[in-house]
Amino acid sequence: MSTPIAREDFPHTPGFCAWCGEEMPGQQRGRPRKFCSRSCRQRAYEHRASQPAADAPTPTGTRPGAPGDTGDELGDQLFELRCAAEDLVTAIDEHAEPAELRGMATDLVRLAHRAEQLNHPQLPGRA
Repeated sequence: MSTPIAREDFPHTPGFCAWCGEEMPGQQRGRPRKFCSRSCRQRAYEHRASQPAADAPTPTGTRPGAPGDTGDELGDQLFELRCAAEDLVTAIDEHAEPAELRGMATDLVRLAHRAEQLNHPQLPGRA
C-alpha cells in the first residue's frame, strides 16, 4: 500500500476519507465521519504527531528564547525560597541576634525576587 498524499494539507471534503480520499457511504445520523477506517485515522494521527508543533504554547515557567529557563528552574527557586523562610523562622525561635535575622530576611527577599523574575521576566528593577 502506498503512502497517500498528506490529505490534511487540503480541506476535508465531506463524504470522502480525509486520509486516503476514498468515498465513504452516507450516514443517516450523528456527526459525519472524517476517516473511512481506523487505520486511516491512525495514519493521520501519526502524520500529525510527526509534524513540529508550530503553534504550541510556551510551557508555564519558561521564557521564549531562554533555553535554560524552565518550569523546573522555577520549582528549584521556590524550594530554595521555602528553605530560607524555614531557616528564618528557626532562627527567630532560637532568639538569634537581630543582625543575623536581618541578613537572613535580606536573603529571603533576594530569593523571592529571583523566583519572581523567572515567573515574570518583564518586571523591571528585580535582580
